[in-house]
Amino acid sequence: MLLLSLAIAPGIAICLYIFFKDQYNKEPRRHLIVSFFLGVLSAFIALGLQLLLTPLHKALMPQNIFSIAIFAYLVVALTEEWSKYIMVRYYAFPKKEFDEPYDGIVYSVMVGMGFATIENIMYVMQHGYATAFVRMFLSVPAHGTFAVLMGYSIGKAWINYDRRIMYMMLGLFWAVFFHGTFDFFLFLREDQLVKQYVSEIMLFSGAVISFAVAVWLSRRAIKEHVILSQQIHGDNQNDNS
Repeated sequence: MLLLSLAIAPGIAICLYIFFKDQYNKEPRRHLIVSFFLGVLSAFIALGLQLLLTPLHKALMPQNIFSIAIFAYLVVALTEEWSKYIMVRYYAFPKKEFDEPYDGIVYSVMVGMGFATIENIMYVMQHGYATAFVRMFLSVPAHGTFAVLMGYSIGKAWINYDRRIMYMMLGLFWAVFFHGTFDFFLFLREDQLVKQYVSEIMLFSGAVISFAVAVWLSRRAIKEHVILSQQIHGDNQNDNS
């Protein structure tokens, strides 16, 4: 039970942080709960796609850095972020309650944390406490930043509805880019040929740096959309009062 709690806690904590940042027009809790469990479903969709694509990748690609990059960005990051994206795009975005840019971040994070939580449970229950603590401070928050970056652009799509497809694809792109970069350095740590020339610490540092940049961008994205939320709904509240 302690392991299970450690696996679940970080995702729930991030959900609560994003929820309480939504100060002016909170989303219905039923939509947030459904989004979270759609994120759980998206993890199984991504897993199914990866089970199909991984043998194909191994059969077609020689083992080198380029192959690792293809695996990180296209087989892992693209399948996972696309699976999350379709849940936000087709469940949350059409809702009438999706009525401000910050909602893109809220729903994306709920889906992302559903994904990260079920993934975390599987890893932690298999590998134990050390994995639980590492993933609590790195992998799960990383999924949170990918979700914020995607949600930021989905929020932009709500503002610029005529150009929504461009902004939607931009959100997917940035999530895949940072997710793929994060995984790329972690996968390089497992390659024996690469480790002959580059230390494991340097490779891990590459993943941490990409995560830090994503965190910085995510904080800016949250701040910008919270200000827009205040301008849209704070003014309305003042008028009503």
